[in-house]
Amino acid sequence: MPSSVSVVIPALNEEASIGSVVRSMPWGDIAECIVVDNGSTDGTAEKARAAGAKVVNAPRGYGAACAAGAKAAMNTSDVLVFLDGDGSDDVSAMPRLVGPIERGEADFVIGSRMRGTAEPGSLNGAQIFAAKMIGALVKMMYGFHYTDMGPFRAIRRECLESMRMREMTYGWNLEMQIKALKMGLRVVEIPVDYRCRIGGESKVSGNAWASMKAGAKILGVLARVR
Repeated sequence: MPSSVSVVIPALNEEASIGSVVRSMPWGDIAECIVVDNGSTDGTAEKARAAGAKVVNAPRGYGAACAAGAKAAMNTSDVLVFLDGDGSDDVSAMPRLVGPIERGEADFVIGSRMRGTAEPGSLNGAQIFAAKMIGALVKMMYGFHYTDMGPFRAIRRECLESMRMREMTYGWNLEMQIKALKMGLRVVEIPVDYRCRIGGESKVSGNAWASMKAGAKILGVLARVR
C-alpha cells in the first residue's frame, strides 16, 4: 500500500473495541489513522488516542463523522479508507481494497460482506435484505450491481471531494455509491470477511427501531440522489 493512505474510523461509544482496532492498523503502510469521536459518552477517544490514532470530534451522525475524518485527512493523503470501529471489519484486507486504486485500476473500492465470509451472527436478516433490495434498485437505475453498502471502503481523495457529500447520517455510504456511478468512476467490489463486533451495541442493527430508522434514511437517500 502507498504511504499516502489515511484511515478514517467513525466511532460512537466503542470503548471496548477501538483500541484493538487502531492497534491492528498496518502502520508501516498508512500515513495516519483518524478516529472520529461521534459524541461518545465513554472512553472511546482516550482509548483511540492511547492506541496511536489521531482523534477528532464531530456532531452525532455517521455521515458527519465520515465527513469530519475525510476533512482532517484531505491535505495529507491521496487515498481514504473508511471502516468501523467495532472490530467487525477485517483490517488485513486493507491492501486488497487499496491495491486497485494504487495500480490505477479503480477509483472506488467497496469491501462486500455479502461476497465474503460472515461470521454467524455478524449480519442479521434485515441487513442482508436491505443489501439485496438496494442493490437491485441501484442496478435497475444505474446498471451496476452493488451487493453491499458496507463501511469498509477505499476511495481516491479527489473523487470524494468532487462528490460534495450531503448525507450526514447512515445514508452516507449509499450516497457515495450512487454518486460514484453518476460521476462515471471506476468502481470495484471485493469480498471481505466480517466478524461479530467485539463489544457494545450496533447503532444500526442493534434493535428493530434502529434498523427501521437507518432503512428509512437509506431509502430517502436513494430517492434524493436519484
